[in-house]
Amino acid sequence: MRILTLIVISLFFVSCSNDDDDIALDSNVLSEYMKNRITEMGSVIACAASAENDSNTILTFYYPETGATDVRFYETETATVNKFEYSKYKRVVMESDAFFNGYLGLFTRQTSTEKWIVVTYELNNEIKISNPIRTKQIEKATVWNAAITIDLEEALMPHFSWEANAIGDNAIYFQVVSNINDDLVSGTYTYENNFKFYDVSNVVLNITEGFPELENNLNYNFTLMDVSLDNWVNLVSQKSF
Repeated sequence: MRILTLIVISLFFVSCSNDDDDIALDSNVLSEYMKNRITEMGSVIACAASAENDSNTILTFYYPETGATDVRFYETETATVNKFEYSKYKRVVMESDAFFNGYLGLFTRQTSTEKWIVVTYELNNEIKISNPIRTKQIEKATVWNAAITIDLEEALMPHFSWEANAIGDNAIYFQVVSNINDDLVSGTYTYENNFKFYDVSNVVLNITEGFPELENNLNYNFTLMDVSLDNWVNLVSQKSF
């Protein structure tokens, strides 16, 4: 009888231990999700903007590497916490949309509260985590305009330029050239307020696949994002050419 009792007690503790492991693995708290896993910080390219004409709609853009799975969106309750205190981030379960026909992903979130956001995904048995994104829809809503100058003297190598640090707090510029079907042709980052297609001499980060070329007699679009140090998009400018 005593042996049977010990077996039952042992099975009880094993069961509790397994349940705790499952809770940790499936937790909606980012620090629990990261527990006992290989993680890489700052390895997901992501930023966020407030939507045009609706500052309480937050658009979070991210670049998923090939093979990325289980993309997740985490946020803090407010922006008054330590951005690297991952126990403060809770998962918001929602689907992401295809942006530029899936080359980028997009989470859309309605909120009137400024927060910190991170995007994660799994790749090669590791959890990849973006740098924290500080939403500023109240403090500094994203400006949307078409203030881009496009020099078409070389038709297939257009030169794009814009006012430097027009809104203030700029850290880097993200440029996308896309076709009329909204497919991404090139995606580049520069510190300078200009980009010439497809001259990468001033490009500091490139998410373009291969070496793209434009075609004669076709229409294209140019999208610029002016991004702050904490990954908030100060300005979105778009123009066709």
